[in-house]
Amino acid sequence: MILEQDLGLVWLTGELSNLAMPSSGHWYFSLKDMSAQVRCAMFKGNNRRVPFRPQDGMQVLVQARVSLYEPRGDYQLIIESMQPAGDGMLALRFEELKRRLGAEGLFDEGRKRPLPQEPRAVGLVTSATGAALHDMLTVLRRRAPDLPVFIYPTQVQGSAATAQIVSAIMLANRRAEVDVLIVGRGGGSLEDLWCFNEEAVARAIAGSAIPVVSAVGHEVDVTISDFAADLRAPTPSAAAELVAPDRSTRAQRLVHLRQRLTQAMSRHQVAARHGFVLLQKRLDHQDPKRRLEQQSQRLDELDRRLQQHLRDRLHQGERRLAGLAMRLQARSPEKLLAIGKRRHQLAEERLHALIAKRQDLARHRLAMLGARLDGISPLATLGRGYAIVRTPSGEVIRRASQVNAGQTLITTLAEGALRVRVDEVDNC
Repeated sequence: MILEQDLGLVWLTGELSNLAMPSSGHWYFSLKDMSAQVRCAMFKGNNRRVPFRPQDGMQVLVQARVSLYEPRGDYQLIIESMQPAGDGMLALRFEELKRRLGAEGLFDEGRKRPLPQEPRAVGLVTSATGAALHDMLTVLRRRAPDLPVFIYPTQVQGSAATAQIVSAIMLANRRAEVDVLIVGRGGGSLEDLWCFNEEAVARAIAGSAIPVVSAVGHEVDVTISDFAADLRAPTPSAAAELVAPDRSTRAQRLVHLRQRLTQAMSRHQVAARHGFVLLQKRLDHQDPKRRLEQQSQRLDELDRRLQQHLRDRLHQGERRLAGLAMRLQARSPEKLLAIGKRRHQLAEERLHALIAKRQDLARHRLAMLGARLDGISPLATLGRGYAIVRTPSGEVIRRASQVNAGQTLITTLAEGALRVRVDEVDNC
């Protein structure tokens, strides 16, 4: 308990061994160096943040706290964080860059170009003092001694190498004096080859207008440049063999092309002779004068048919023009105006007749309604001797009980009205 309280979090580096990953999600392993080892546990809440998958033998840098595992009475380390150490960190950077550039499509096979079969010149982007340059030149002299070689010297190791390699590739593209580039160096450690794993170099290779062969290290060495290049060669010597056509192969190809050319010329001569024989037979079969006469006769016939066709077309045009003139005359503005006036006059006459008819019907209906109204009019009743009795306020008297003695009433007759006084009311 004293160690747990006093030490706190510590940083350690070591090699992973006895790594176990049970279904619980926790990791158990030992961390060791040349002289000692210690048990470790990393619980799943922490190992989920580890950006790589650990393996036995991997060198790692961990942040941990000391703890006592009471059932065994052993001290152990509880790992809080883990990251690769040394080459492990470089490997992690390699995988991350490979994944990111691959997602951009920088490594797609569809964008890779074939190498020229007969390059006019070859460019080498490599160290001017390295063994790789000597090996490539030896192979190129042996396979194609007449092939021009341009060297773009650059550092291939160290902090300045990345910028120099990019500049050399860009220089070769600006000069445009070679048909293919070999970019590479000899073998070395992962750290020695690291400049060929830099993003700037990969983008320079992918953006090169000249096809690029990547030849970095030995066959087991793989770099980001290999994925970005149009072709990967296992070694610089192999790259030289890939870009330089072998003399014997070129000689065989020239022989083959000569044979094909000879055969093509022979076939062409045979075809020409055959055509000449056919033409001669046709010439012998028919006298040129007779053929000229037939052609003249045919020309006359075609001229006659053409003239007849032109006359027919002219007659058709005249008939069509006459028809259009008649249609135009029928639809002249004056005629259309006269038709419009006549239609307007007829419509006006029909309208007046309709109005007169409607007026007669209205008068007849009004007379009938007047007769019916007279039949039920109070004035007609008054004309038969009846009268309408009202109070001065206008109330109609229908019953004797509505009137009091001494009350003044107005009696309306057929002609005129009387103001009367009631002397006596008889309600029976």
